[in-house]
Amino acid sequence: MTAALREDFKEILRLIRPGSRVLDIGCGEGELLDLLAREKQVDGQGLEISPSGVSACLAKGISAVQGDGDKDLDHFPTAAFDYAILSKTLQQMREPRHVLSELLRIADRAVVSVPNFGHWRVRWALLTTGRMPETKALPEPWWSTPNIHLCTLRDFTDLCEELDLRIEACAAVSRGQPARAIDPSRALENWRAETALFLLTRDRPAEAKTPAGATLNGDLFG
Repeated sequence: MTAALREDFKEILRLIRPGSRVLDIGCGEGELLDLLAREKQVDGQGLEISPSGVSACLAKGISAVQGDGDKDLDHFPTAAFDYAILSKTLQQMREPRHVLSELLRIADRAVVSVPNFGHWRVRWALLTTGRMPETKALPEPWWSTPNIHLCTLRDFTDLCEELDLRIEACAAVSRGQPARAIDPSRALENWRAETALFLLTRDRPAEAKTPAGATLNGDLFG
């Protein structure tokens, strides 16, 4: 597991409440679900497109099924989970708008992390080389990358607004560095954040109460 993923997982661990029902889409071999089960005693389930990934999860005692996040989220019941997690996978989806909407149908909250194509290293590489950039967050060349729908922080926050999703918290995550709470609407963060991790929920009326035990914004990231 890379340092960037470890930091990503640390922040997800902070967000998830103990004993929650969690769906991890694109769970790989179950590292995150295993961590959440040990540290937060979650009732976790994984959705993974790779048969070998599903097998690895089952060997660890982790509940996982083979499926495609682009197609199979529609089959999950509404409000079946407390959290749906999509870690650095949204940009690989064919229908990211639909996937993001489905996350907040099947779960009360979604934890989504995305690489930021507006990061200064990306902009600098485009400016100086005229080629698609390769960075720590986007290490593959253009002809082999699985990323088909890259976005900037501004793109992502605009989509959340369009879908009536509320950003409860956001943190910038960089390899080997502690995560830091950010306001993703600030233009400066669209340059600085290499990867951003969001806690999302459906927009609610102002008078709606926060569920017991929930925390908002900076409290989530310390």
